[in-house]
Amino acid sequence: MLFINIFCVAFIGFIIWWFWLYKPAVATSVGDNQAVVVKDGVYTPARVKVKAQQATTLTFLRHDQSGCSASLLIPDLEISQELALGSATLINLPPLAKGVYPFHCQMQMYKGALIVE
Repeated sequence: MLFINIFCVAFIGFIIWWFWLYKPAVATSVGDNQAVVVKDGVYTPARVKVKAQQATTLTFLRHDQSGCSASLLIPDLEISQELALGSATLINLPPLAKGVYPFHCQMQMYKGALIVE
């Protein structure tokens, strides 16, 4: 019984860490085209840096068969795009003002942020 209680408390701690405390690594800016891989329930990298006032292209490579991974939403930019399984989907972004623009799937289970500096 003690083992089950310890396991349950540890599992609840893991869930809290995964959904509320985990902060993915920030990607460094590489030119004007960056690739984001959609696999195993996450965007990699989940935080992408781009330059302000410069048009940018993001490439999303979807390898996850989950239905939730099929769509990408960037609400602040009014972008809604279906991601093709196993191939690249290009997202052309206009020149953006400095700030943070979150992106996610339709259910907000996959989350990321576009950091414009």
